Amino acid sequence: MERKEKNSRTYYVVDFVHLVKAIWHRAWVVVLVSILAAAIGFSYATFMIEPTYSSSVMLYVNNGAFNVGDIGFSISSSEITAAQSLTKTYIIMLQNRTTLERLIEETGVDYSWKEINSMISAGAVNDTEVLRITVTCNDPFEAELLANGIAKVLPQRISEVIEGASMEVVDSAVAVNQKVAPNITEYTAGGFLLGALLSVAVLALFALLDNTIHDEDYIIDTYDYPVLAKVPDLLDESDRKYSYYYKHYKKSSTK
Repeated sequence: MERKEKNSRTYYVVDFVHLVKAIWHRAWVVVLVSILAAAIGFSYATFMIEPTYSSSVMLYVNNGAFNVGDIGFSISSSEITAAQSLTKTYIIMLQNRTTLERLIEETGVDYSWKEINSMISAGAVNDTEVLRITVTCNDPFEAELLANGIAKVLPQRISEVIEGASMEVVDSAVAVNQKVAPNITEYTAGGFLLGALLSVAVLALFALLDNTIHDEDYIIDTYDYPVLAKVPDLLDESDRKYSYYYKHYKKSSTK
């Protein structure tokens, strides 16, 4: 990084080639930090995060005629928008306190209605009148129990509020032992990428803050000053010009 002054203003010129070389010479640091970060991400996902499991039930929303109070409605199967609105109404009724408290009584689980509400997700299947309700928790069998409990409690609750409305079970829930979270691969890959980015950023920062003159090329490229002399490293065995002096020094030092 070169600092220049012009018209009482200070500005900096960044040599990207120098940055790349500085990072490349310490590529082992990037690899080591990336592997370490990936190991941390893997360990965190494997041992620190409790796995969760999902179970789903599918219900058919009856789109026949029904009454809400003194107002009557008639929905045909061709009116997809109306069916979607009805599905949204059923989802709201599913997530209210009264329905979830009945679900707790039905299943006997040791959760509050707010905790169960956070476990439930629901939506229409491909914009149809089929409603998929998914329960996600730390036990696959509890997820199955709650999902099938919803299939029993929700139609009863809806029939009490909306006259003539009904729901039919299309597909019951089953316990699935395959966890849905955490994704160990994502945590490992994320840790690897994060470690690589952080290590590259730190090495780049050190290179920018390094004002050491390493060789004559740095002076010529940076300051455009002529190099009048260079003090050789007589102990550098890799420099063929001074290999004789290195061997002579090595022999004399062993005597």
